[in-house]
Amino acid sequence: MRLALPFQHFSLAVVLALGLISTALAEPKTLRWSHQSDLVSLDPMASNDAFTVGVQGWFYEALTGFDQDLKLVPMLAESWEQSEPTKWVFHLRKGVSFHDGNHFTADDVLFSWQRSQSDGSAIKDAGAKATAVRKIDDYTIEVTTSRHNPILPRDWTQLPIMSKRWAEQKQAEQVASPHASLHENGTGPFMVVKRQPRGQTTLKRYPEYWHHNMPGNVDKIMFQPMKQASARISALLEGKMDIVMPVPLQSVPQLEKASGMRILSRPQARVLFISMDLQHSKLPYSSVSDKNPLKDKRVRQAISLAIDTQAISQNIMGGRAKPTGTLIAPQVNGYDASFSAPHRIDIDRARKLLLDAGYLDSFSIRLACPADHYADDQAICQAIADMLSAINIQVELATSPDAENGSENGIAPPQDAGLHLQSWAPATLDAGRVLYALVACRDSSTGAGRLNRGGYCNQEIDALTYKIGIEADHVRRNIMIREAFSMLRNDYSYLPLHQPPMVWGARADITLTPRADNTLDIRSVVMP
Repeated sequence: MRLALPFQHFSLAVVLALGLISTALAEPKTLRWSHQSDLVSLDPMASNDAFTVGVQGWFYEALTGFDQDLKLVPMLAESWEQSEPTKWVFHLRKGVSFHDGNHFTADDVLFSWQRSQSDGSAIKDAGAKATAVRKIDDYTIEVTTSRHNPILPRDWTQLPIMSKRWAEQKQAEQVASPHASLHENGTGPFMVVKRQPRGQTTLKRYPEYWHHNMPGNVDKIMFQPMKQASARISALLEGKMDIVMPVPLQSVPQLEKASGMRILSRPQARVLFISMDLQHSKLPYSSVSDKNPLKDKRVRQAISLAIDTQAISQNIMGGRAKPTGTLIAPQVNGYDASFSAPHRIDIDRARKLLLDAGYLDSFSIRLACPADHYADDQAICQAIADMLSAINIQVELATSPDAENGSENGIAPPQDAGLHLQSWAPATLDAGRVLYALVACRDSSTGAGRLNRGGYCNQEIDALTYKIGIEADHVRRNIMIREAFSMLRNDYSYLPLHQPPMVWGARADITLTPRADNTLDIRSVVMP
């Protein structure tokens, strides 16, 4: 008997060890993460807030999408082609199911397009170029446009597909309906199992997801918004969070020194810039009372020559921002290095331009600077004010701590000022959309220039913008884009500063690559 006891103990130990191993293998890989903002809604058409749209992409999908490198890729559509100049045909993916088990078909696409164009929708732009959507069969649709639209597949990356049957059953046909605001039923890799606004939101992996070779291995997600940066950083350092975003630049050294932590950073696919008031004959809040000095190109160019974008990047942004001379980032379709070099600084020439324009003495101007809307916005505005003082332009800073509450597509709300600090990137990542929404002469009937805060209007650029919007040949289209942005650059009505950095903090043993649109691509996150 004494000989049997060690064997029995050994056998028991093996069984217990195997049991522990089995339990460990069965434990779900849970990602805990925090962001400064909460989702506005689970309804994919109730908000165009960039953060909300990015997270909704985990459970709602469109016919097309962007990959890790922001290249256009098939999603719920396997392929597409133009059958006629004003018609696109999309071939839908078969074998896709919504989270409630219902199959995805063309009926869901038609319903989603109609819902996106209904009252209360925040994403009307996505499907607005279509005049009709027709079902050819269960897995083929035809989209008709009023004129040729060469980038319609890019437009439709922003049109998430909802289940028609689910919406009808849950009385969620209307945008922002109570059920759709707190529940979801998409086709994405994760499904929401608990939603507590301003509290914790829990998601779990959808076992029937159509993309069977998804590289990520996350099984469960626990999201907790934390507005205060210090709370996010502490939660990461204390092991309560796995990923936090964003990380203030001031906190980067602390995380870089911390054991088991790392910083993930890259320039974003958007540009921070200054726009100018060109609509008023007399400039509000300026010591020049009889005219608008910004209407003189020499004044605009002088301001450009006085702003040292490299110094702003190095001294304020820790070298993580990428100075640029254009309104679009390299990830945007149509980008060309020929019009993107940062404007050089030349104080002597700037002073001479002001003298030539008749400004022998100093004058004042107001710069509208949102508070805590863009990374280090207040410090950037103060630096610009200091730089312009070197050419005898005195800058009054007008700040708005509640800027975020009135933002549209990431742009802080307007204030009466000669200069505005802004940042914007089109969700379609296409240069033509920047020209149409941000640069074009304002036209309320068409929506052109709806984000053109300063009232800039250049008929030559407008003519090119129209042609760009209908040109099917990509080579010719890019030539016109290059011409339009070169003209804009030489007009000095928009002063690009830099691509702001995105900065995240994460555990060092988690594998992920931040996308340049500042979206956490959960499909590629790998946990140990």
